[in-house]
Amino acid sequence: MQHLTTLYHMIFIRSRKTVLPVLFSMLLFVILLILPTGYEGAQAYQNADRVSALVLSTDESDVVDTGLIRSGEQRCRVRILGGQFKGVETDAVNRLNGSLAEDKIFSAGDKAFVVVSHSRGQITTVFMTDHYRLDKEVVLAAAFILLLLLFAGATGLRAVLSFADAILLIWKVLVPCMLKGYNPIWVAMFLVLILTCLILSLIYGLDKRCLAAVSGASLGILVTAVLGYLFTDLFQIHGAVMESSESLLYAGYQHLDLTKIFVASIFLGSSGAVMDLSVDICSSVYEVVKKKPEISPRDAIASGFAVGRAACGSTTTTLLLAYSGSYIALLMVFMAQGTPVALMLNYKYVAAEIIHTIVGSFGLVTVAPLTAITSGLLLTKRRKK
Repeated sequence: MQHLTTLYHMIFIRSRKTVLPVLFSMLLFVILLILPTGYEGAQAYQNADRVSALVLSTDESDVVDTGLIRSGEQRCRVRILGGQFKGVETDAVNRLNGSLAEDKIFSAGDKAFVVVSHSRGQITTVFMTDHYRLDKEVVLAAAFILLLLLFAGATGLRAVLSFADAILLIWKVLVPCMLKGYNPIWVAMFLVLILTCLILSLIYGLDKRCLAAVSGASLGILVTAVLGYLFTDLFQIHGAVMESSESLLYAGYQHLDLTKIFVASIFLGSSGAVMDLSVDICSSVYEVVKKKPEISPRDAIASGFAVGRAACGSTTTTLLLAYSGSYIALLMVFMAQGTPVALMLNYKYVAAEIIHTIVGSFGLVTVAPLTAITSGLLLTKRRKK
């Protein structure tokens, strides 16, 4: 009878702990997929179709080359590949503004993304927006998912599910709430906590390991949020340092607090590394306790501290490389111009990245001992006096 009870516990109780988070994640994915953002009607082009088109020929006679700068208009003959005008051949305009970052030149045979303006069933104008990349993005994403599933199996499937939920939560919940004027720090904190619970429950199931890792990660993220708020104010950094942030103000969203959005981006950007480190430490403490069930909470915490010391160095370097990689061109400009290091470090864009990196690293350094403490207390058996 005892063996049957043990077998029931192993099959049904443990499977329930792992299946319930998966079912909840799938349900959340479906709900978020059909959830409207509230901004579907705020499209810039109401009477226009955004479709793909095949470039048949090009005309660069109106393009003016001035050194590296190209201005004027490139005229293209295109065949529309989708929408209500599918199969129609028409002329399209590609406007060049003299920006290497924004301008693009098309060649015959290219597939482009175009905006077809129309009135009363007739095409009025066709504008070339960019090269068509959606099909290649789908192939890249499918290849990544396939590799993950082949390598990790069921764990890879849960990783894909958590990845999809994270994307939808950011796009369907975080961004609309910020646009509506809700406090960005509280909204982002709530979102990060939901993602932390969701992702770690998919990894561990509903057991003490999940509770220990979630507790440590949440405390680490809270430390990052508090320090980010304090040092953003001390450094006198305005949220307009974020790319494209000023465009929001000019688009009619003057009520937005860009600085609070910047603070939210600090702990949102480091939350993934915080969760990763909390999983490493929690799993290490669990393995120690599993091999030595009689270990005391104090010794288990000491083991977690030892693992945390080794992991913090590489993880903080990961944050540094992740943030500095996006600003490598700016660093090259500083060096090419002979900018003094003191002036470079005092530059507000560099100071903003310093806050991102160091404050994020603060969260990583604090999550290590915090997760070790929560894991040592929750995963060890209490000794009876």
